[in-house]
Amino acid sequence: MKLFDHKNREASEASRTLYARFELAHTFVDFMAAVCFIVGSILFFFESEQIPATWLFLIGSFLFAAKPTLRLVREIKLYRMGDVKDLAKRAK
Repeated sequence: MKLFDHKNREASEASRTLYARFELAHTFVDFMAAVCFIVGSILFFFESEQIPATWLFLIGSFLFAAKPTLRLVREIKLYRMGDVKDLAKRAK
């Protein structure tokens, strides 16, 4: 098995559930980042709102940075779920 192998997602019911949960989290983070950038962009039209707008852009940037992190964590978990036989052999 290797990371980012599509077969890891379909290996079992548990792996399908894990994949679905991470996809929901990824979509939520993506949506929230977009909201932060849209609201921040609107706030930049008002000079008095530039500080909150800047904060929203910063928060949106962190959210966009969280997306690949979520994907990597998901793939590592899926990889570990599919490697049970090897782990059991090593435990003996």
